[in-house]
Amino acid sequence: MTAIELAAIASAAVPGLNVTAFGPEPDDAADFNAALLVDSENRRWRVRAPKHAEASTRLETEREVLRAFSPAIRAELPFLLPTVAGTVRQGELITFVYSHIAGKAESVEDLAAGGPALALEVGAAIAAIHDLPQELVTNADLPSYTANEFRQRKLNELDQAATTGKIPPSLLLRWEHAMEDVALWRFNASVVHGDLHEDNILLDGTSVTAVMGWTDLRIGDPADDFAWLVAINDPAFVDTVMQAYAAARNESPDPHLLRRAALSAEFALAQWLVKGFAADSARMVADAESMLLTLKADIDAHGGQPISTEPAPAVESAPPAVPPAVEPAPPAATPTVEPAPVVEPEPDAVATATATSTKAAPVAGSGEDVDTTAMKVIPLQN
Repeated sequence: MTAIELAAIASAAVPGLNVTAFGPEPDDAADFNAALLVDSENRRWRVRAPKHAEASTRLETEREVLRAFSPAIRAELPFLLPTVAGTVRQGELITFVYSHIAGKAESVEDLAAGGPALALEVGAAIAAIHDLPQELVTNADLPSYTANEFRQRKLNELDQAATTGKIPPSLLLRWEHAMEDVALWRFNASVVHGDLHEDNILLDGTSVTAVMGWTDLRIGDPADDFAWLVAINDPAFVDTVMQAYAAARNESPDPHLLRRAALSAEFALAQWLVKGFAADSARMVADAESMLLTLKADIDAHGGQPISTEPAPAVESAPPAVPPAVEPAPPAATPTVEPAPVVEPEPDAVATATATSTKAAPVAGSGEDVDTTAMKVIPLQN
């Protein structure tokens, strides 16, 4: 769907909207068409049209979520929330028009370039989300998980992903080991945005102006909202975000939050693979396979980001193939031979023997030193 088509739909959704300019707007291309509009009064609007029923349901859920934010709760947040201005139903799908919020999404590299001032803003924004009252979620009948329920849900998703047969065994073993590490999953569940990444954080300079994309709000693991952060190859920026987050939270974050965030970032590739199979999309499956192989190669080469509190189990090599037993051949019939006459050796003859020796094969060494630098994984956008 083109931007001009979205502009026409938006005009039907918002009475009196007179669109004078329009252009494409970045969004999740697998799920939505989006455009940015400008009206005759120079006001800006954002329109999102779902491409399938599941995406439309997510937008309807977001509308209910945004309605749950009372004016008092909105006033306490250090950022703005989107507001639905109108909707248009087209068959089973509903297109949504939002009032535009000033700000611009930046890449993770540009975020890190914002330095400590921006890191403080990001940490405080995430803390504000996690400190939202849990009744906001439960009253809206949205998903809610305890720490143990959330871990079990991840194990179930891992089993589902394994049935595709497309995930390297070493990754399955790595993730299963982390998910069964009980110490890793001792956290207090909180309100979680669920789809937080750089595209849903709008900035004005070094200030966070708005947080978008509220389709996956739930009570669960706060680490999920940090999965995108592990892609930032700037330890100082990440440390400052975490310090600001800890200082702003109403309770102290658990010590393994970033480990689970790294696991969430890796496991997102398996979730994308499963989603591709469910959608019967060869392109999505191929993309997921390629990224999984790249992840495996990076972990094999560099050790990977730590995701478990216990040492990872060694990957067992396949036992050497045992050749099939061969039945011995029956002994050949021995012909009758007349004994030869015994010849006495000459007195000065000396018997000599030839010794044979075998050279042992050299033991394979460990090769080059392994670079244990932590790998940064770029999670897939939803």
